[in-house]
Amino acid sequence: MLMGLSLGSVVLLGAGGGLIGFLLSVLGAGGSILLLPLLVSGAGLPTQEAVPLSLLVVMLLALANLGPTIRRGQFAPRPALILGIPALAGSWIGGSWVKAGHIPEPVQLAVFAIAALVASWLLNRRPPGRDSCDAPAEQTVLLAVQGVLVGLLTGIAGVGGGFAIVPALVLLAGLPMALASGTSLLLLAVNALVALAAQGHWPAASLPLLLPLLAGGAIGAVLGQRLAPHLSDRHLRQGFSLLLIGSAALTGAEAWRRHHQPQARPQPADPHRPAAALLISDQPRGSRAPAPSSATPP
Repeated sequence: MLMGLSLGSVVLLGAGGGLIGFLLSVLGAGGSILLLPLLVSGAGLPTQEAVPLSLLVVMLLALANLGPTIRRGQFAPRPALILGIPALAGSWIGGSWVKAGHIPEPVQLAVFAIAALVASWLLNRRPPGRDSCDAPAEQTVLLAVQGVLVGLLTGIAGVGGGFAIVPALVLLAGLPMALASGTSLLLLAVNALVALAAQGHWPAASLPLLLPLLAGGAIGAVLGQRLAPHLSDRHLRQGFSLLLIGSAALTGAEAWRRHHQPQARPQPADPHRPAAALLISDQPRGSRAPAPSSATPP
C-alpha cells in the first residue's frame, strides 16, 4: 500500500482531500485547517513532516480553485494587497521560527487547536452593520495587523489562514462574501508558498500522500463549484464550525499526549562502579582490554 498505509487510511486521506477541496471552492476558507489533524492522526506523520506537506496541499488546491473564481470576477486587488503583504512577512517569520527549532511540536499543535476554536467563533459571528464600521484608515491598519497574524499562523501551524482572511475581508474591508472568498484563495496560495520556503524542508518522504489528497480535492472542488449556488451559507458555516471544534479537540488531545510523552533519559553513572569496568564496558563488542605486561623491569 501507499507508504505502508492501510486501505482505510488511504480512503480517509482521499475523503479528507475531497472535503477540503469542497470547502475551499464554496467558502474560500477553512478546508486547510482540517488537513493537519488528518495528516498527524490519520496518516501518523510527525508534525515536522505534516506541516510542509499541509502547506503544499493548501497551495495546490487553492490555485486549482482560483481559476473559476477569477473568471467570475470575484477578486478585490486593493484589500488583497493590504492584507497580503503583511501576511507574507508573518509567514516568513513563522516559518523561520519553526526552521530554527524555536517552536516545539506540542506548541505547534496547541496553536493550531486554539486557531481552530477562534475560527469557529469567527465563522458564526454576526457581522456588524455598515454604519458601525471604523474609519477607512483604521480599517486599513486593522487589516494589515490581521495579515501579520494570519501569516504567523500559516508559518507555524501549516494552515492557509483562510478562516481568518475571509472574516477580515468581510468585517474590515466590507467585501461581500463571494468577493472575499475569491480574494482569499490567492492569499492562501501565496502565504503557503512563502511559509514552505521559509521552513526550508521539502517533505520528499511524504509526497506519495499527495495522490489521494489531490485526487479527492479535485473531486470535491468540482462538486463545490457546481453546488455552491444552491447551498445555504448559514448552514455551511454551522456545519464547518462543528468540524473545526472536532478538529481542535483532536489536535489538542494529540498536543497533550506528545507533551507528556515520556522521553528516554541517560542513566547516571554508578559512583561505586570501578573506573576500569567503565572503560571496559565502553569498548566495542568483541574487543578486549590489553592484558597487563608480565615482564619485569630490568
